[in-house]
Amino acid sequence: MSELQNTNSNDLEAIEQMQHAKEAILQEVRKRIFGQDELVENLLIALFSQGHCLIMGVPGLAKTSLIQALSEVLDLDFNRIQFTPDLMPADITGTEILDEDPETGRRGFKFIQGPVFTNLLLADEINRTPPKTQAALLQSMAEYSVSTGGKTYVLQPPFLVFATQNPIEQEGTYPLPEAQLDRFMFLLEVGYPSADVEKKIVQKTTAGEKETINAVLNADQIVALQKLVRRVPVSDDVIEYAVELVRKTRPSDESAPQFVKEFVSWGAGPRASQYLILAGKSRAILQGRLTVSKEDIQALAKPILRHRLLLNFQAESKGMNSDQIIERILVG
Repeated sequence: MSELQNTNSNDLEAIEQMQHAKEAILQEVRKRIFGQDELVENLLIALFSQGHCLIMGVPGLAKTSLIQALSEVLDLDFNRIQFTPDLMPADITGTEILDEDPETGRRGFKFIQGPVFTNLLLADEINRTPPKTQAALLQSMAEYSVSTGGKTYVLQPPFLVFATQNPIEQEGTYPLPEAQLDRFMFLLEVGYPSADVEKKIVQKTTAGEKETINAVLNADQIVALQKLVRRVPVSDDVIEYAVELVRKTRPSDESAPQFVKEFVSWGAGPRASQYLILAGKSRAILQGRLTVSKEDIQALAKPILRHRLLLNFQAESKGMNSDQIIERILVG
């Protein structure tokens, strides 16, 4: 793929290149991951929107393998942290050690970078570590930097966190508070594969060696495309639609439907409106379009809003979930 350094002068050409890159990325990822094209596209939308993702799914659905494959096809530095109850903040961000110069004998503190200093970080089972350690990662996600010993160390772009969470075995876990969940652009749910896909998975993973994945983009090109996403125009109508959609999730808002007032304790905040527009821009250009449509907003509503709605006991007693509420708002 040609260089994308001059996207400012030729955004239309860059958008066409981005669409071709998406198809090439999907083709490469399919060498190892099967039946997850929609999930991969959502991860790419998050990447180009500079948004982090929380991925929910039971063990054995290749979440870790998918993120690793994506890091290879994007030619990004990749680190993985397995979150455990004894993990400390310094195990993520890094720590200062006392270092002695062998020539002069002078001693001083030296900062050793932690695994957060990478392009693509997989935070595996983030809900298995205490809130203090979770907060250390989330601070890096929000500020793109690490502060220690009175100094600030900047994380080099692109920087993206894909965190996984196991929906079962909740005993001994530390669920992310709503304020911390809000830091993730998407909550993506990974379901079981179909029978045909599962058969293919078994065939491919139990015979021969892994296929080699070829890089399609690099870090510099990704940063250029992230800047391109910010330049995509959005009409006032689409912005109004996104804002109205988010406001309807808040039971205290006059525009909220009666079922929202009945079943929702807290709705989504302004960050959800921002993410709907940013992700809409990314989705549009990944599909070769220079403008964001209401259909883009609708397609992204569930992954952006589902973890931002806090349902009350009445909703839980009736077996309702956030996705059902969002569907009813979209229909209305």
